[in-house]
Amino acid sequence: AKDILNLYPEIKQIAKIDSRLIQNMWSHDTRFSHYNLLAKEAEKEVKNGAEGIIITHGTDFMHYTSSALAFILENCPIPIILTGSQRSSDRGSSDAKLNLICSSQFIANSNYQGVGICMHESTEDDACLILHSTKTRKLHSSRRDAFKVVNGKPIARVTQQGNVGFIGKHNLSGDKKLKLKLFNEDLKIGILKTHPNMFAEEFSAYKNYDGLVIEASGLGNLPTTKLDKETTEHEKILETLKTLAKKMPIVLSAQTIFGRLNLNVYSNQRIYQEIGLLGNYSDMTTETTFIKLAWLLSNYKKNEIPKLITKNFRDEISPRSSLDFLDYVYS
Repeated sequence: AKDILNLYPEIKQIAKIDSRLIQNMWSHDTRFSHYNLLAKEAEKEVKNGAEGIIITHGTDFMHYTSSALAFILENCPIPIILTGSQRSSDRGSSDAKLNLICSSQFIANSNYQGVGICMHESTEDDACLILHSTKTRKLHSSRRDAFKVVNGKPIARVTQQGNVGFIGKHNLSGDKKLKLKLFNEDLKIGILKTHPNMFAEEFSAYKNYDGLVIEASGLGNLPTTKLDKETTEHEKILETLKTLAKKMPIVLSAQTIFGRLNLNVYSNQRIYQEIGLLGNYSDMTTETTFIKLAWLLSNYKKNEIPKLITKNFRDEISPRSSLDFLDYVYS
């Protein structure tokens, strides 16, 4: 922690920094227990009077963690910003410095409350964007501007000099008391991506899980229709889904990344609703759907999940679909 401060002393001119190490690990090794750990440490800082928190985090699973913390930390009274670097700090092209400085400037020069992500706006070192905790996805393996908001707009643009310009609306928790709704660390939640030539065994492999997210094609389609002798396996898939849906919540998300599910368009989708598949009208990312399902199962009764999965808790679901498409991704 002290090495980061010594490497980027500029942030000491922006705010009084108290830096400490929570865990040194790859982000792709995170588990639900690590979300609880971070949330509890954040709660300590809030009680100690911190006006903002920066969490330096690996980029691979940073959008999972931001979503998890957003759900856990109800009525978060201060800004909690996750940031990282696509390129390590020992490289001349590292994005670590600007991301850290802009995170500090945003906290020092805004009234934001809640969890967000701060990463490069473009491949240049001009500015960073503050991105929604529950609507952001890593869309490139190596670019410095890899993180983009899906089905929405960034919260704000921040420069190294401390200029903050809000782009989209953000909610304030006011003076409400911070409350932690932690994860059940023993939950088993799966993610299954639909593809051609699927087999029922791919679905039944999750029979001992607590919940399942399925990335469906298009508006929300699965290979469940028997059309000819080559598609008899699809009848087995549908029967497997019927069995699984009686045991656990199964939530669909959009494989297309952008857009919203609509399970009222085709006859096969109406069957999905009849057997209990969830997610109709959702525009959540698959990652947020996964985190939200785990969080709901950790804090609510199973029979409440069908109504709560499409309830908007942390701006994870857009009230209406935007006409903009990729404007803030490739601008």
